Amino acid sequence: MCVFSSAAEEVKYQYQTQKRIQGVLNNFFVSFHQVEKKMPEKYIREESMIRGPKFVVRLRSHTVYENSAIKLFCTVEGYPTPQVKWCATDDTAMYTAVASNTHGQASSQASIIVKSKTFSPELFCCFSDAVLPEIKYTKINITFTETFDVTFGKEGDKATLTCRMTINPNLANLQPEAMWYRDEHLLKESRWVKMESGGGVAKLTLTQLAKDDEGLYTLRMVTKGGDAVHRACVFVDDGPPPVPQAPGAPMDIKIHDANRDYVIVSWKPPNTTTEGPIIGYFVDRCEVGTETWMQCNDSPVKICKYAVQGLFEGHSYYFRVRAVNSRGIGRPSRMSEPIALHLVINSVRGRHDVVTYYDDLEAEGKAPGPPSKVCASETDRTYVVLSWVPPVYHSKAPMWYYIEKLQVGAGSWQRVNTKVPIRSPRYAVFDLLEGKDYQFRVVSANMYGISEPSEPTDTFYVHSGVPSAPGQVIATRETDTSVLIQWVPPKDPNNLIGYYIDSCVKGSKNWTSANHKPHKQTRFVVHGLTTGETYVFRVQAINELGLSDESQESAPLSVRAALKLPSSPYDLSLLYCDGESMVLSWKQPLRSGGADVTDYYIDKCNVAKKTWKEVNVPPIKERLHKVAGGLTAGSVYQFRVYGANMIGLGDASTPSTPFKCEAWTTPEPGPAYDVTFTEVRDDSVVVEWKAPVYSGASAITGYFVEKSKKGSDNWSKVNESSVNHCYLKVKGLETGESYVFRVRAENANGIGLASTLSDPVCIKTLPGKTEIKCGVDEESGDIYLSFESCQMAEKSKFVWKKSYQEITDFSKGIAVKTSGSHSTLLFKNPDKEDLGTYSVSVTHTDGASASYKISAEELEKMLALSHDIRNPIIPLKTELAYKILERGRMRFWLQAEGISSAVTYKFFANNKELVNCEQTKMSHDAATGIIEMVMDHFTVESEGTFTVQIQDGRGKAQSSLVLMGNAFKAALAEAEYQRREYIRVKEGPHFMEFLSIQVGDNASVTLVCKVANLKKDSVFQWYKDDVEVISEVPADLNSGVCKFPLTNFSKRDVGLYKATITDDRGQDVSQIDVSGKAFDDIINKLSRLAGSSASELSIQCTAEGIMLQCHMKYYTEEMKIHWKQKDSKIAASERMRIGGNPAMATLEIVEPTDKDKGMYTIEIVDPEKTHSRTLDLSGQHRGKVVGGLPDVVTIMEKKTLSLTCTVCGDPKPLVSWSKNDHEVEPSDQYVIAMDSGKFASLTIKGVSLEDSGKYTMTVQNKYGGESVDIIVSVYKHGDRVPDIKPTPSPKRIINGVFFSSDFKNHCNRDMQTI
Repeated sequence: MCVFSSAAEEVKYQYQTQKRIQGVLNNFFVSFHQVEKKMPEKYIREESMIRGPKFVVRLRSHTVYENSAIKLFCTVEGYPTPQVKWCATDDTAMYTAVASNTHGQASSQASIIVKSKTFSPELFCCFSDAVLPEIKYTKINITFTETFDVTFGKEGDKATLTCRMTINPNLANLQPEAMWYRDEHLLKESRWVKMESGGGVAKLTLTQLAKDDEGLYTLRMVTKGGDAVHRACVFVDDGPPPVPQAPGAPMDIKIHDANRDYVIVSWKPPNTTTEGPIIGYFVDRCEVGTETWMQCNDSPVKICKYAVQGLFEGHSYYFRVRAVNSRGIGRPSRMSEPIALHLVINSVRGRHDVVTYYDDLEAEGKAPGPPSKVCASETDRTYVVLSWVPPVYHSKAPMWYYIEKLQVGAGSWQRVNTKVPIRSPRYAVFDLLEGKDYQFRVVSANMYGISEPSEPTDTFYVHSGVPSAPGQVIATRETDTSVLIQWVPPKDPNNLIGYYIDSCVKGSKNWTSANHKPHKQTRFVVHGLTTGETYVFRVQAINELGLSDESQESAPLSVRAALKLPSSPYDLSLLYCDGESMVLSWKQPLRSGGADVTDYYIDKCNVAKKTWKEVNVPPIKERLHKVAGGLTAGSVYQFRVYGANMIGLGDASTPSTPFKCEAWTTPEPGPAYDVTFTEVRDDSVVVEWKAPVYSGASAITGYFVEKSKKGSDNWSKVNESSVNHCYLKVKGLETGESYVFRVRAENANGIGLASTLSDPVCIKTLPGKTEIKCGVDEESGDIYLSFESCQMAEKSKFVWKKSYQEITDFSKGIAVKTSGSHSTLLFKNPDKEDLGTYSVSVTHTDGASASYKISAEELEKMLALSHDIRNPIIPLKTELAYKILERGRMRFWLQAEGISSAVTYKFFANNKELVNCEQTKMSHDAATGIIEMVMDHFTVESEGTFTVQIQDGRGKAQSSLVLMGNAFKAALAEAEYQRREYIRVKEGPHFMEFLSIQVGDNASVTLVCKVANLKKDSVFQWYKDDVEVISEVPADLNSGVCKFPLTNFSKRDVGLYKATITDDRGQDVSQIDVSGKAFDDIINKLSRLAGSSASELSIQCTAEGIMLQCHMKYYTEEMKIHWKQKDSKIAASERMRIGGNPAMATLEIVEPTDKDKGMYTIEIVDPEKTHSRTLDLSGQHRGKVVGGLPDVVTIMEKKTLSLTCTVCGDPKPLVSWSKNDHEVEPSDQYVIAMDSGKFASLTIKGVSLEDSGKYTMTVQNKYGGESVDIIVSVYKHGDRVPDIKPTPSPKRIINGVFFSSDFKNHCNRDMQTI
């Protein structure tokens, strides 16, 4: 509305406006009826478009002076009530009103001409000199205190994203605006999205999740001075399908080209990681205001676009899409926004649609002109969208269009829409052939005729195919639950829509979808992965035709947080200085960067010189280091420390406070260090520390702990009397308050320096806190302490302590078993030494820890329970009993309350285990609990005690039956009676005594049996492993005793032996298995005989060395015989040859040396005793001359000289005599004798002068010996006895012959003598 100068003029304007409105309406209805009369019936089916917007009074142009006020007004109608927007152009001063509602839009235009008044330079100067004040905005700081994280949901769920914040300053008139985005698109309130903001809280509620809601959500809190931003992803998984393995729902339903001829519905395909391939889609529609969905296509459409026809103008519709595969139809997509069908109208300056009205009608009976500018505005694999400019047309008769297509090379134009005329200047042509060239043209028509064809379009090619597979996929670490995936885009994108990413645990082949909405970029963060698990990834590209082939799998990647450099160490402290060196400690970095901080490096700075230098080149592994060298006494130094992990070197710590290099001489102790805390609860905490490096002038006697609230300087003692250990539980603290602690050591001279402060600790129980559980394992009976951590990190470890000292000695029956977040400390055989306080802490957490004290009373109860679990008793219904069966067989049986099929049992007769065989068959019935043994032959030797031992799982039972005296005689008599009766009834040959094994005192092994009831033609046969063998001893059928000797019994005799007795009346069989336990029993008996008959060890020379021999009744290599040297077992080798023959066991030592000296032992082992024989080859029992020989002998010729002495040695030594170094050979004159093995003599009969000389006696055995010289002087009868003074000569010691360099010659000589 324009503002006029007088009221009369305004009244005139209103009158003219009303008159014009009435005129327009009259002309409209007259024209409508004229056209209606001329139109055939088939052209009047269109509904009236009265619900769309319509200008009743249009805008009017005006001319005004500058700085004058003006109003433009118009009148518009429609249902629902249209909304009007105003637009202006800068270059033409043209103003446009655009009215729109859900059924369409219309516009009206007017121009404003502005005339200028007289120009005033003074006024211009006045304003140009004015200085405008600078606008300053209030700075509002927003800090998020609570944010939303990555969110996972399913279709149909409800999800709320919440952020809480502090606003400073919080001004009521300057509240920040909350703006929510999904993938950078601003969200608005809708039926699917609800927003709340205010009071320091911003919420976004997704009322009913669909895969359209998946994406990156961003909250921007906008103020005049800036904004605060938080982002996180929302992932929406497929909901339960109506049919198992049916595809998921499509998404992102869009409506294109909505006009009165058709609408094009497009969508994006779902991911089909675990479902079968999609074969098509169904499109459904629902008219606004109803709840009835109607299927638009009879058969599934293959591509993700479909033209819906047969809709009514002026009506509004919703659309949805369902995917189909071989299993059935999946869930429907979220329905589209409502769309109204209306006529697409001309564009005004490319911005707004305008409805043009003409008052004059063209002459009746004229056909329209041809359309112009026909072009393909959109092309795809099987369709093309054509648009054109309508011809200039002023007739009121309806006009429509026909489209014609030409397949290049086909030669003729074909009409596309023969059944349905096109009303809009835009149309989608479907069902084109892939890979073909096409041209199109359009003709217009009305009831009076058809125009000439338009100019044809350019030739265009119909492209085909899904995208090619993406290229290389690379996975890199992001966080401990997510991985960053990047890939090379496909070489042939073919109208790419996006990508689907799949993940799979390595080796499982169970692929899962990482996203359910196509992702447009070539990088994606996969969330929700399991920390420490190894995954592979693959990618598929998508277009409207479907999914490409999968890319190649990425390299396997373990999900862990990306590694970073550690933060800096802190709190450097001086623990001791002796004037030449300083001991430093520090706290480890608060952030390790995802890898253990393993190395530290120290720099020092002389404060006076202000130059930093390295202290250490090799890295330091501990957080305690002695800086020695390069320090000047009296100088002041500062230090800084770097931490390093596998990534590299982190930042340096803040320089320490200046430390003076001077020796500590105070009598009080130095500071404790490394003050830490565990077991944080709502009112208590356990403080731990390490003892001072400097103890002062006397030993440390205790410690005091002091506490202070964080930020306060008021310190108070926690313990009034000192504690003598390096830990203390501090109680009575305020819940939620933060404290710091420090420790002072005490000695006889007083209390020392305070430690560096601990880190602040908030006295509040960790969420999900658990305590240590103490109990007895129901399976093993082990006593245990069990702890399940409420927090775990990738590198978390459980540290168990006793009395807060880490347990490192596991040799006393203590073991730790850890699985995931659960750790157990096991006590295999606990005793009183295991009483005390046990604690556990979990590294790389927020302080997950606990402790437990085991008391003596509790331990006693648990030990009793442990014993009951480890030694359970199987209840028995009946004790062991017997029953005599046919043939005199004896059945021993008992019945338990209940046994399993896995039960095991053993039968014993007189403490000897019986074997399950033909003679003693054992069996059980789990259903009845009966365990039995049937003894085939019950004889006199069976008298004694029978026992059965049962074990079923951990349960055990034992029962015995005593058959002795009268009870045994009665049982035996009954058994023999039953056997006789059986034989009498059978009347055939049989075994009176079944096969048994006899081991004789001479170590012979024989199979023995006895047969009876024989005839002359009865035949007895022996078999081994079903092959007939001939016994060395013929069967004595007269006595019935049959024997089969196993000569030189050994492993070759193992087998199944069988004896048969046969005649025309039948056959009886007895068999025995000589293997396994039966074989072992025979060897044990032979070992017992061999051990008891073993001779003392003897020694013999061989061609290569010496041989130790032990004679016995029988030897075989299967016996348990061990040779030892100096208590060390000798293993068979080329030098130590262990063997023997049936008469003896031997050990041959090849080329013995001094190392082979020592005590040798042979051990012959049987189950009851170990028999041993020894031989000392150490040389301690060599041959010796005890006495009796003179040094000088004088004798008159023709007398008899007898040189006699006593010798000793073990073994008995050999004695040899020589004269003047020549051996004396025995003869009639020279008689050499050895009496009783110890009296050696040399007798010379009828001595002569030639017998004078030096005589030497040599005594020697295998260990060595010695030689003695005697001087013999013979004088003639009548001569004076010569006076010869003896010259004492020492005994000469001879080395052992078997360990000297010439032992071979000696052995060879002995062998020749032999």
